[in-house]
Amino acid sequence: MLDKVVIANRGEIALRILRACKELGIKTVAVYSKADRDLLHVRLADQAVCIGPAPSKESYLNIPALISAAEVTDAQAIHPGYGFLAENADFADAVECSGFKFIGPRAESIRLMGNKVSAIVAMKAAGVPTVPGSDGPVNAENAVEVAKRIGLPVIIKAAAGGGGRGMRVVFEESEVLNSLLVTKSEAGAAFGDDTVYMEKFLQHPRHVEIQVIGDGEGKAIHLFDRDCSLQRRHQKVVEEAPAPGIPQKLREEVYTACVRACEQMKYRGAGTFEFLYEDERFYFIEMNTRVQVEHPVTEMVTGIDIIKEQLRVAAGLGLSVTQDQVKLQGHAVESRINAEDPRTFMPCPGKVNYYHAPGGPGIRMDSHLYSGYSVPPNYDSLIGKLIAYGPTREIALKRLHNALDEIVVDGIRTNIALHRDVILRDEAFLEGGVDIHHLEKQLSQG
Repeated sequence: MLDKVVIANRGEIALRILRACKELGIKTVAVYSKADRDLLHVRLADQAVCIGPAPSKESYLNIPALISAAEVTDAQAIHPGYGFLAENADFADAVECSGFKFIGPRAESIRLMGNKVSAIVAMKAAGVPTVPGSDGPVNAENAVEVAKRIGLPVIIKAAAGGGGRGMRVVFEESEVLNSLLVTKSEAGAAFGDDTVYMEKFLQHPRHVEIQVIGDGEGKAIHLFDRDCSLQRRHQKVVEEAPAPGIPQKLREEVYTACVRACEQMKYRGAGTFEFLYEDERFYFIEMNTRVQVEHPVTEMVTGIDIIKEQLRVAAGLGLSVTQDQVKLQGHAVESRINAEDPRTFMPCPGKVNYYHAPGGPGIRMDSHLYSGYSVPPNYDSLIGKLIAYGPTREIALKRLHNALDEIVVDGIRTNIALHRDVILRDEAFLEGGVDIHHLEKQLSQG
């Protein structure tokens, strides 16, 4: 097993990684910006290194500073968590060229799956179902012709995009060319790459994803699926496992295809295949080459610690389980708790005067909050993930509601009321199987 790991992240995921390392007897190094010196994992780590001022580009995105932190502390490996540099192939290269282990996929896997066009080509070769599309980049010369072939409406996407940025839906043929040029301009400005491609726009899809883990040597397993359809502005709000109401035969087919794709690319570590699901068909949209924010719901229904599996694979120890040992039991639901106004969704940083975590059967709270902690204005507004597990979906949802009644975050505004008073009172969501547009429609109706 690894001896010492640098945790190249912050907040709840940094604390989550630290706890997994401690269980495995691995020493930890917390890196932090000047705005984050009071983070809980910084206090709990074996060593802590300040890597720069508050702006991310001068700290958490500063590759030389992160590698220097590993060097001065004699660490063996770097865990990127999610966000920041987790899916940056240049960072993965720099880590391994400097003599450290990158706790994640190889750089070539990150590059392959980070470009949406090359990812789709690779998935088609592995038999993973994809959305009907352009089969490559589109430009001003062929955009209208490609749109006609696919059939309107279509969506134009940045090949290097992510996080809901760099995409535009087109309903009329007369809008195709202008939309293409605008999206290319936005993509170039946001991602440094103006390559775009085109896909059929599905009207009422759900967002369903498959969790996988590979050993880097050609073996891989799946940990079943999750439903992440409750979204606002392409950002997930609630996730659950397993996805409700999908025929088992379809699940098994897509599981097999995802595992085969991982085995073909000798994928290393945790990853997630994201799909749109409509009319009992799966359509691949992208692969996230990192641990997901919503990984706890999968852990709750399988009993598999995904962070520990990442650490095992990075150490060269392989996976701790085979596919036939992975069993699905019960149901889990996760609410993302953000420091934001529940109505306007504006970030609300500030001092937490008092924090009380909920408890009870099946309740898990992944959060770095504590009474007296000040949420800085410099980073993402996520302050915790409240997960409820039960033998059935109905019980898991009731436990989640109870936990939302119990949790106290005093001093700042949060979106707890959105989860408790809006989402968990919505009959369509409680029934299961809403599409990705459902929450925004519900919020627009007041």
